[in-house]
Amino acid sequence: MAGLVSPDDAALAIVGEDAVHRVQGLPGESSPVGLTLALGRLRTLGVTGLRVALPAPGHPLGLSGPPEFNARALEAEEAVVCHGAALGLVPDVYDVGPEGVQVEVVWHVLPVREAPPADVPSLGEAERELAEALREATEALTRLDVAGSGPVAEAAVDAYRARAERGREVLAPGYPPRAVRVLELSQRVGALIAVATESGHGGAVSSSEISARREALRPVERTARRAQVAAYNSVVEERERGVR
Repeated sequence: MAGLVSPDDAALAIVGEDAVHRVQGLPGESSPVGLTLALGRLRTLGVTGLRVALPAPGHPLGLSGPPEFNARALEAEEAVVCHGAALGLVPDVYDVGPEGVQVEVVWHVLPVREAPPADVPSLGEAERELAEALREATEALTRLDVAGSGPVAEAAVDAYRARAERGREVLAPGYPPRAVRVLELSQRVGALIAVATESGHGGAVSSSEISARREALRPVERTARRAQVAAYNSVVEERERGVR
């Protein structure tokens, strides 16, 4: 949308290892179209950037309404909101191929309300909040002596990140360096939460300790999602403020 890469290259990056992505409900199109055509059509409709939304129950992060779009986005737990046109896209993901080794994605285009997205911090705010939340969560988990803290968990996080990041760029061209730093930190926090979650209850041996760990992880997970959205949306936010 910023003109830094071709629509074909953008479409290839979006699809990644998925089987195929299609866009349904695009104004002027009566049937689903491929990503390259969809990106070009969005530009002609006035779209100059894309924002991500990562909502969760009770937390409409990145959304601006209307309720119908918010409900679809909440069900999918993700959405894309266009900047420059009152449109949003919500994905449906289907397993395809032998044993569901790949996915096919259909993006549904829906009207959105042109208003500031909910609860999205600036990059500076996100970085400070994330560092504080990570420190507090680590201290709480260490006190509880549960999985997700200590050198074993750190090694698991590093392995998790290596698998997730192999062969991929963190952000597309045109993003400020701080956005890369914030996104990498938020993804590291997400990996920490995933390791703690996948490890069962770790050393938490009582219901109160299990509840305490859950309470320690909840705010840091929310903060990490906010930081991810801030990083992904920063290029649009900076353009709006005339930074670039």
